[in-house]
Amino acid sequence: MSFDNDELRDEYPDGTVRLRNPNIELMDQDILYHLALGSGSHDLVEMFGDVKFVCMGGTPKRMEQFAYTIMAEIGHKLPCGTTLQDISQFSYRYSMYKVGPVLSISHGMGIPSVGILLHEVIKLMYHAKVRDPVFFRIGTCGGIGYEGGTVVISEEAVDGALKNALELTVLGKNIQRPAKLDKRLVRELKALSDPEDPYDTVTGKTMCTYDFYEGQGRLDGAFCDFTETDKMEYLESIHKAGVVNIEMESLAFAALTHHAGIKAAVICVTLLDRLKGDQVLAPKEVLDEWQQRPTKLVCRYIKRYLQMKGRLSLDGHGSICVKSPRRFKLVQQESETYD
Repeated sequence: MSFDNDELRDEYPDGTVRLRNPNIELMDQDILYHLALGSGSHDLVEMFGDVKFVCMGGTPKRMEQFAYTIMAEIGHKLPCGTTLQDISQFSYRYSMYKVGPVLSISHGMGIPSVGILLHEVIKLMYHAKVRDPVFFRIGTCGGIGYEGGTVVISEEAVDGALKNALELTVLGKNIQRPAKLDKRLVRELKALSDPEDPYDTVTGKTMCTYDFYEGQGRLDGAFCDFTETDKMEYLESIHKAGVVNIEMESLAFAALTHHAGIKAAVICVTLLDRLKGDQVLAPKEVLDEWQQRPTKLVCRYIKRYLQMKGRLSLDGHGSICVKSPRRFKLVQQESETYD
């Protein structure tokens, strides 16, 4: 297994994250509003400069659990008397935990939520002078022709019309950004699937929709203007086109990481086969075990990388490092919201 980044070198000449926004350099400070961090208030190089992996998932609880899981896997030790800290707790929007070179962040639900987060996390990587980070989205999905519990590594993301691009309206004009994922990373992850795993790990196209119900062809939403036959014809057609699962974040995740020149992958577990139904009916304890499966694969990748680099058992606990107390207080106050 190789862990180089040759496919991205044209956009990533020295390994540091480069922003496609000249305005940032002209700003007195850059407030990462939804993370409750700022380039003038926090020492972002000190706090995040050693980050190598950014792992994202939907809910704060799931990503807190991931942080504890990866901490055990890589032998990371917290100082006596300390616990993992939610670095972005004052934003009340996303949660963020740092375990040595690993960031574990919740991204919420849907393209808008993950898109906002990615803008700020990519800027965070830039301000922290992080080199060659690898981004993972870990989540759940509906399978297309695959039973619940199957792990899916996305080869590419497409929208509901099978277009491999994220469409945005910017200043009244429609723009498209290719939703590409790193092919080598897909192969490396697939190679880490264990033949002893009691489930299948597959690769294929991932369809990303803007909606959980009508956009995914469900019959059980508040509105439905199509028939069971219409639904099945559509699902069968996308299955024949190579789509193996459906979720709601991969299009933005793939498009924005690719636009930033960041190596990224999407790994999800199916909760059901959409060719057989619309509702998730598996018991909670079964769903909990299924949701650990993508986590296991990502942990294998990170652990293997750190073993090869001799970076296991790193100390530290991702504490807040304040550069300017006055600005720190202002950033905290601006990010707090009481509805």
